[in-house]
Amino acid sequence: MDILEEIVAYKRREIEEFRLYVPETQLAGMVEKALRIPVPSMREALVASETGIIAEFKRRSPSKGWIHRAADPDVVTKAYEENGASALSILTDQHFFGGYDEFVRMARIAGVKTPILYKNFIIDEYQLLQARYCGASAVLLIAACLSMDECARLLKMAHSLGMEVLLEMHNDRDIAYAELKPDMYGINNRNLGTFETNVENSFNLIGHLPENVCRVSESGIHDAETVKALREAGFHGFLMGENLMKAENPGMALGGFIHQLKTS
Repeated sequence: MDILEEIVAYKRREIEEFRLYVPETQLAGMVEKALRIPVPSMREALVASETGIIAEFKRRSPSKGWIHRAADPDVVTKAYEENGASALSILTDQHFFGGYDEFVRMARIAGVKTPILYKNFIIDEYQLLQARYCGASAVLLIAACLSMDECARLLKMAHSLGMEVLLEMHNDRDIAYAELKPDMYGINNRNLGTFETNVENSFNLIGHLPENVCRVSESGIHDAETVKALREAGFHGFLMGENLMKAENPGMALGGFIHQLKTS
């Protein structure tokens, strides 16, 4: 069993436990109230941005262990916003990434207005309700986790809840999912089976994506020159996590990176 298979198997058990504590009908009722509060568009923010940086809040990963265990989600996300992030990504998986749904809510309570991506391994409609209740602008759907029909169903429900979808693809097999027409087309440079990264994956696959859509390169981005090259290739968004979170002050690290991006 590779890492992705292990995560998905655990996720199925976790969702059933969540349903025991908060039944889906109860959660749906809670979401009805949340729908009164609009959320900003992540796609529009990325397309309009000069930098397109999606700053990620991630305390740990299965491959690296703890990256920044004591990081406060409200403090870091607010600092990301103040230092020029075009959008935020917040890991909400607890078992493998040390995240919680509450991190998204904490960011919103702290006054974060920037679009927030609810980043988890979504395989069930219940998780979409969780994401919207938190105040997420968009959700991540991973082609490798889902059949085409499952992905289409979840995409439709996300839209019905007022959220956008970043559809993550990694290889030639996944590219077929682009026909589902998500709001944002993501190329993950990390192999979710081994967690190894190679940014060349974005350059190799972008030619298979439709024209005139919002494209996002995810993971393995460490320097301004790489972002510039990816933008020239046709990407609008650039998801960065570990490179920022390993800094003592992730917000300042982001500010420095964006300054370098604009001046180099």
